[in-house]
Amino acid sequence: MHKAGFVNIVGNPNVGKSTLMNQLVGEKISIATFKAQTTRHRIMGIVNTDDMQIVFSDTPGVLKPNYKLQESMLAFSESALADADVLLYVTDVVENPEKNMDFLEKVQKMDMPVLLLINKIDQLGKSDGGEEKKKKPANPTELLGQLVERWHKLLPKAEILPISALNKFGVDMLLNRIKELLPDSPPYFGKDQLTDKPARFFVSEIIREKILLYYDKEIPYSVEVRVESFKESDKRIDIRAIIYVERESQKGIIIGHQGVALKKVGMESRKALEKFFGKSIFLETYVKVDKDWRSNKRELDSFGYNPE
Repeated sequence: MHKAGFVNIVGNPNVGKSTLMNQLVGEKISIATFKAQTTRHRIMGIVNTDDMQIVFSDTPGVLKPNYKLQESMLAFSESALADADVLLYVTDVVENPEKNMDFLEKVQKMDMPVLLLINKIDQLGKSDGGEEKKKKPANPTELLGQLVERWHKLLPKAEILPISALNKFGVDMLLNRIKELLPDSPPYFGKDQLTDKPARFFVSEIIREKILLYYDKEIPYSVEVRVESFKESDKRIDIRAIIYVERESQKGIIIGHQGVALKKVGMESRKALEKFFGKSIFLETYVKVDKDWRSNKRELDSFGYNPE
């Protein structure tokens, strides 16, 4: 029999969901940076073998929305509770288990198998410095046991697995458990398909990732990228992309003195795109102001933030 199913990844911001997704799929599908709220969409990554297809789905970190963009991000996360065959709830060793109890209560009511993943266990017992250095280091095994006990009380039906997505610890064990839980089903997508997203989506995500890495404060969160032109030939792809910001002052920061900052983003994006597509890339980037795009429903729809 062939097995297939939807395995959806949910959890609070910055716990390592996108890093885990990329490890499970074996490709860089989701933005994974040190900054919170980097994933804005629900992104599918598909793993195929002869007798199995796993459709993984990375989702934005769960948060209480302050504007329409975050409302859409939360809707993507909540939609992942409705259509999963297996749910992966990701936390880490520093997160307060009681954080975002509203969402956790929804997870408690789910009927599908829930695997609760305690990520970043390689950081258990590590000191942050200061006064902590003078104290006897905590026993990582004891700390993990305490965390497992706390989470078991919150999600008694969930299976709890400790992992380190960054170091690939526990990822193979997790994959094997997912295989056991998948229902018998024909594949949902073609066996050669890696994701449900078009090429243009990954162009905008790669450019946005570089902006997240190279700019500080509110700038990365005020940015969206639209690919206006994508022309592909056998050996080269010509791309024209617009970087949208909310204010003129942000436009100046993105461009930088004599265009140096924008050139750096363009150069690093081009390198990443060439690696992703395996072709030579000619990339043009421009910056435009679109005031309050994060709160404008029409603009959000045009950027693909409609979870329906």
